[in-house]
Amino acid sequence: MVKSKLRTVRGTLLVPDPIRRTLAKQDDVVIDIDADGTIRSIDDADAHPSVPPTWPGTVILPGFVDTHIHFPQTRILGSASGPLLDWLQEAVFPEEARFAELRYARSVAAQFCEAMLRQGTTSAGIFSSSHPGATDELFVALDDWGLRAQAGLTLMNRGAPADVLLATEPALEAAEALIARWHGHDRDRLRFCVTPRFALSCDHALMRGAADLAERHGLFVQTHLSENDEELRQTAAAFPDHADYLAVYEDYGFVGKRSIFAHCIHLSDSEWQRMAQARAGVAHCPDSNFFLGSGCMPLARALGHGARVGLGTDMGAGRTFSLQRVASAAYDATLVRGEAVSDGETVTPESLLWLATRGGAVALGFGDRVGCLAPGYEADLVAIDVPEDLPDDRLYDALLFRHDTAAVRATVVRGRLCWSREAPATGP
Repeated sequence: MVKSKLRTVRGTLLVPDPIRRTLAKQDDVVIDIDADGTIRSIDDADAHPSVPPTWPGTVILPGFVDTHIHFPQTRILGSASGPLLDWLQEAVFPEEARFAELRYARSVAAQFCEAMLRQGTTSAGIFSSSHPGATDELFVALDDWGLRAQAGLTLMNRGAPADVLLATEPALEAAEALIARWHGHDRDRLRFCVTPRFALSCDHALMRGAADLAERHGLFVQTHLSENDEELRQTAAAFPDHADYLAVYEDYGFVGKRSIFAHCIHLSDSEWQRMAQARAGVAHCPDSNFFLGSGCMPLARALGHGARVGLGTDMGAGRTFSLQRVASAAYDATLVRGEAVSDGETVTPESLLWLATRGGAVALGFGDRVGCLAPGYEADLVAIDVPEDLPDDRLYDALLFRHDTAAVRATVVRGRLCWSREAPATGP
């Protein structure tokens, strides 16, 4: 891990609009960063002739924000034996059981953090395993590597082998201890997030306890929603008094501006409307949806309803740590559905880059400090190689669709260089 501090960065920027899903290109500017890692000013490079280009041949964006990823699935990436519920039993739960061993969890945590930084991810919403010790090791690694994240102990006390289950009382006690140690750490760079795996994995007592925990501490809640047809059938059978899947979470108070729901493939229009009205967040995970054969979330429809959407790798059902590749998969999914335009919304490469940066920051509740390149925002940056002499009208295509060329050169969190292929150029 590099972790050197940058005070100036010179280059070409892609600057997301704070609200609209657009980006503006700023050629050859200098970002001045204060000692706390906050952007102090952005000026034309002519005003700073002694500052050399920091990463020549790149374009600089806000760091990518992965709204949904599974730490204990790092070493089974690409091991899908889907569909979803079969894959959990055959691949995921046996691997997650290994996280009872702290040494193993510590080793994977370092691998996990480096893999995210190599792909330009600066912030993430992370599921740990159901083991308190492994979750603590995850937070230690996130702290050491310099990432920004909200992460949680995965809550599950039914529907899986005994070695990955944790009963209600010890789970809630462990969560309280992790909150006391990590929530708000390093000026709120790290947060604890209440993390029921999904409705089928938690009984009534655990769901009620999780909801109370989130309410008392003002925490985000992250979980899965409407990913797979068989999951929907089993959820309907387990909760027969509820009108639909979302209503189960509504009953426990999980649907609001501090909630993130992954997948959301098979929601009804009523569910989308209620999600948007509650300002709940959506983690769109198209690559894992393809790999497990779960379906394609209607992204344009979700945006048309006004849902708060970010992108998620969902690694390890997702086959990559790269949000660039996930944005590309999101574009493909809209084409498969024939919904590149729906409800007045157009899904474009530009809008997908916005979702991978600014949209994700807003969805995870970090939007007041990251996801923009402007004075007052913290300097979370990713520098990406672009081909020489690339015309402006091909820039977004190159960043998303040219998988062999648009490589990450450097990743910066709060002004600290957390990963780089090479040392950046610096001024006198």
